[in-house]
Amino acid sequence: HCTKVPRNSNLEKLRSGYLFPEVGSWPWISRHESEHLRKNPDASLIRLGIGDTTQPIPDTITLAMAEQVRGLSTIQGYRGYGAEQGNMPLRKAIAGKFYQDMGIKANEIFVSDGAQCDISRLQMLLGSNVTVAVQDPSFPAYIDSSVVVGQAGELEEETGKYGNIIYMNCGPENDFFPDLLTIPRTDIIFLCSPNNPTGHAASWQQLKQLVEFAKANGSIIVHDSAYAAYIRDGSPRSIFAIPGAKEVAIEISSFSKFAGFTGVRLGWTVVPEELLYSNGFPVIKDFNRIVCTCFNGASNIAQAGGLACLSTDGYQDLCKVIDYYMENAKILVDGFTSLGWKVYGGKNAPYIWVHFPGMSSWNVFAEILKKTNIVTIPGRGFGPAGEEYI
Repeated sequence: HCTKVPRNSNLEKLRSGYLFPEVGSWPWISRHESEHLRKNPDASLIRLGIGDTTQPIPDTITLAMAEQVRGLSTIQGYRGYGAEQGNMPLRKAIAGKFYQDMGIKANEIFVSDGAQCDISRLQMLLGSNVTVAVQDPSFPAYIDSSVVVGQAGELEEETGKYGNIIYMNCGPENDFFPDLLTIPRTDIIFLCSPNNPTGHAASWQQLKQLVEFAKANGSIIVHDSAYAAYIRDGSPRSIFAIPGAKEVAIEISSFSKFAGFTGVRLGWTVVPEELLYSNGFPVIKDFNRIVCTCFNGASNIAQAGGLACLSTDGYQDLCKVIDYYMENAKILVDGFTSLGWKVYGGKNAPYIWVHFPGMSSWNVFAEILKKTNIVTIPGRGFGPAGEEYI
C-alpha cells in the first residue's frame, strides 16, 4: 500500500547517504567498515572515520552534571522547561570566556543541542530563496542542509556539484582560503575555521578580507568555530574578533570537540543585534522565533556541564585533553611526512589532511583499511576538491 503523499522533492536530490552512517547503496564509511569486519572478524580497528572524541570528560565537569541530576530528585533542585535560548548563567559565561572585548552580549547567544543542529535551524531561518557559497572541501552538513531546504538545485553527476551552490575552492594553492576576487556574490557564505577537514585556521588578514567582502556584497557569513579551542598560532578564534563582523556574521560553535560533549550534546549560536535583513529587520528576532518554535532548550544537565567547562578548573582540565589530541595529530603528521607524503593541518586543529597525488581517495581509504585496520575518511566525501586526499 502506498499513500497519496508525495516524497519531499528536495530529499530526492540528496546523495544516496550521508558520509558517515550506513545509509543506502553509496559506499560510505560504515559500509566499508562492516564489510572489512565480515572478512576479518578478528581485526582490531582504529576508527578515525568520524571526528569523535575518545578521552573521558574531566571529573570537574561530570560532577557538576551529576549534581544537577541528583537535584532533580528534590523539591528544591527540580527544574522543568528552561528558557529556549539557554540558561542565562551559561550564556553569560560563554560571552565572558569566548567573546571578551568583542562586544558580544549574553542575549545574543543562543544555547543549543549542538552546532550541527544549529546549521539546520539557520537554514530554516534563511529559507529556500537565498544563494549559498561553501568551502570546497567542507563539512557535508552545509551542503546537505542546503539541499533539504531547496537552495541547492540539481546535482550534476559529472562534477559532483549542485547547480545553485557556489563551491569556493580551498587548497594548498590558495592557502586553503577562497580567492574572493573570483567568487561571485551570494547571500550566504559558509566558512569553517579551523576547517573540517583541512585543519586550516583562517588568519586575521583572511577573515578581515572576508568581512569586507561580505559588507561590499551585502552577504551574511555563517562562521563555524567548533574547533577554535585547538588554535595554537594566534589566529582569531571568532569571526567577531574582526571589526565590523557583527554587521555581517553569525557564529555557530560547540562543546562537542573541545569538551568531549559529542554524546552530551551542547552548542551555541551567536546572532548579533547589529545584523539586519535588507529591509532593516533584525535577524536575531527571527532566529529567536525559530528557536522558540522548533526547540525547547538544551538539557539542563548538559548546560550544568557546560557551565563547569568554563570554570577556571574545568577549562584547565579540558586544555590538557586538547593537548593530548594535538599530540596524536603531531604523531600522524610526523609519520606521514617521514613517508614522503605532503601533509596539511594538525597545527590548529586535530585533523590532518594528507595528499595522495593522482589517486582516488576511496581507493586510498580502502587500501589503508585493508592493510592496517585503520578507518580514515576519503577526502572526496567532503566535496570534489577533496579528491586525492585522506
